Amino acid sequence: MAKFSTEQKIQSVKEYLNGNDGVKTIARSIGVDHSVLLQWIKQYNLFGEDAFEKRYTSYPQQYKLDVLNYMNEQGTSIRETAAIFNIPSPSTLLKWKIAYESEGLDALQIKKEGRPSMKNENQKTSNKQVPAEGSMEALQMELERLRMENAYLKKLNALVQNKEKSPKKTKRK
Repeated sequence: MAKFSTEQKIQSVKEYLNGNDGVKTIARSIGVDHSVLLQWIKQYNLFGEDAFEKRYTSYPQQYKLDVLNYMNEQGTSIRETAAIFNIPSPSTLLKWKIAYESEGLDALQIKKEGRPSMKNENQKTSNKQVPAEGSMEALQMELERLRMENAYLKKLNALVQNKEKSPKKTKRK
């Protein structure tokens, strides 16, 4: 199905409301199923031209549950319910319904999508409690740090001495 601009949708709905043509005729002329045009008409009657504004939103879990309960209690179709609650795509409701029936209430929770943010190493170390100065843990940590520092300096010294001993094999011209 092709995407339609807001203006195209409004024009099609107004053409129907003016009584120029029937739903099937208008739907055929723009290349859409008549049920889609009926949904646009219902949305337009309920919300006016605002019904076709582009919205990118995430719906809270309770809202999703309320919409599904309304659909079950009132016996409305997925398209009708989407029009009543001004949800742009009926397939969104279908996904909610399938998820709720297969996985339960937890499936309706908002899930973060995409790559997780990188954890900062400084945050990990800052969350650790620093032992009190002079305590046994603090002294052991300081001893470990000094041992690592000493080992680093020994390796650095060995590398410097090794570099001085090695003869230069390349001559500069």
